[in-house]
Amino acid sequence: MLERARADDVERIAEKVEEMSMRRDFWDQPVEVIIGDGDHLKSIRNSRDALAYLMTSWPPEKAASFAVAKRICTDAVDGRADSSAAALAFKAAAEEAGILR
Repeated sequence: MLERARADDVERIAEKVEEMSMRRDFWDQPVEVIIGDGDHLKSIRNSRDALAYLMTSWPPEKAASFAVAKRICTDAVDGRADSSAAALAFKAAAEEAGILR
């Protein structure tokens, strides 16, 4: 019974830590990127959203800055990099890809 209580406590603490790290991950300024033919914009506000955009919506031509942004955003999501570094890397990659507004 004591082991079950400890496991529940550990799970609650892990959830709380993840929630706190997600709140810290919001960028000071969102990065706006052009979607599709240029008539729509998407506002990227944190490393998790940036990583999702990199993986699902990035243009087919990928420069070296894409790989750097992907690595830094992944590290920021995992708590190994600062979210401001992820924002800068994503912005630089978006500019190089021609999708930065």
